[in-house]
Parts: sequence; structure tokens; C-alpha cells
Amino acid sequence: MSISISTHDACVDFPIFDAKTRSLKKAFLGKAGGAIDRNSSDVVVVEALKNITMNLKDGDRVGLVGHNGAGKSTLLRLLSGIYEPTRGSATIRGRVAPVFDLGVGMDPEISGYENIIIRGLFLGQTRKQMLAKMDEIADFTELGDYLDMPLRTYSTGMRVRVAMGVVTSIDPEILLLDEGIGAVDAEFMKKARLRLQELVKRSGILVFASHSNEFLAQLCDTAMWIDHGQVRQQGGIEDVVRAYEGNDAGDHVAQILKEIEREDNAGG
Repeated sequence: MSISISTHDACVDFPIFDAKTRSLKKAFLGKAGGAIDRNSSDVVVVEALKNITMNLKDGDRVGLVGHNGAGKSTLLRLLSGIYEPTRGSATIRGRVAPVFDLGVGMDPEISGYENIIIRGLFLGQTRKQMLAKMDEIADFTELGDYLDMPLRTYSTGMRVRVAMGVVTSIDPEILLLDEGIGAVDAEFMKKARLRLQELVKRSGILVFASHSNEFLAQLCDTAMWIDHGQVRQQGGIEDVVRAYEGNDAGDHVAQILKEIEREDNAGG
């Protein structure tokens, strides 16, 4: 079976049942965020995503840009199957690895080692597969004896290390990646980025939400600008970033792409 992502006019609405909102007319939630409207049942809803159409196949690498709250994370959740479209359609063919909501599938009462196995099972791996990868994942986290301790004793950054170690050890067909997973120190993030780049090479389709144009240019071939839950523009990374952030950002991306091309040519 060939892997693919196909959405057609996909919309995601969130109902609001707070009585104070019942008198609202159509409005916008600030600079970012979806429109507020009423659905056919006269329930006030936030239109988090509106008329999203995308068709991706094996080998596609798409970067998502847009303000916080513009709908990038909601789109990733739609593509992962966490959200169903309220209207329209979304068809995903392939094994999905969502690299966001890193705490999902982890238990604070059991050890880091046990959580590595549980998180792997959550991502479709077998216990045997996870045991075979255990030493390599443990080395990556740099947590040492802490892995024998319950997860509730970990800082947020330590939990992120465990989750990232697991998620970057698998071979996904469809990789949904949200860079807003911070809470780790800069040195470890540099190491994690290298590992993420290797993960992307092993994946069939990548959809990547990022605020780093440099990382976007390194990992993606095309970009999509999400604004108020809608696709504002899609196309080449340089063109989309230039439209979204202006000429300086566009020029910076163009420079990065040239450097990548030079490195590829030198390596080839």
C-alpha cells in the first residue's frame, strides 16, 4: 500500500458551551486563532481549521508556518487522527508517528525505562523492538541512573529527553513533527536536531511545524502558510516565507538553500 495524505475542504470546529458566548456575532480571536461562528445547531463554535485541501505522497516534505494559534498544531492533530474533520474529508494511508504532545502514552508512576517501552507501544512498536533499542535510547537521553526512577521525579526537560529518544528511534511512514517541543537545554537540542534530521530521512512523508526558517529549509521541500485556520499560501519555501515574514526572511532562506545545494553538490 502506498502512503499518502489527502484532505479535501477539511474543517475542524470546536463548540463553546459557555453561556457568555451565546450572544456573540461572527468575530475573530485576536491576531491568530480561528473565527467564531454558529453551526447548524445554533451552537457557538471556533472554526479552528477551514477548507484545508492537501495531497501528499511518499517523499513529500512540507513545512508549516504561521503565528502561534494560527492552526498549525490543530492541522497536525487532524492528520494524526486525534481530531476528525467536522466537515470535509481527511484520508491518511500509512503508519503515523506524531512528534508532539510528547507526554502522551507516558506514566508518571513508573520508571524511565518502563516509559520508553510504553511510549514505543503507543507509537506502534512491539515490546521486543523497544528492548532491542533500549541501550541506544538510554545513551541518547544522557539521564543515566534517573531512568530507574519514576517519571514523576523528572523535570519537564528530562521527560522531553525520554520522549524524544523513543520517537526518534522508530522508522515512520508519515512523520508529523512540531518543533515547539522545547524545554531542553540548547546543547541537547542541537544533538536532538541531528537525530531529528536522521529520522526525517527515514520517513516517507514529513509535515513539520516550525518557527525556525533555517531548520525548515534544511528539512523541507515546500511550505504552507496557515493563517486563522486557513491555507494562505503554499509553494516553495523561499516564496512562502517571503510572503509570510517579508523580504529579509525570504533572502535568509534563499541563502540557506544555496548553502545546502553547495553542500549537496560537494558531497555528491
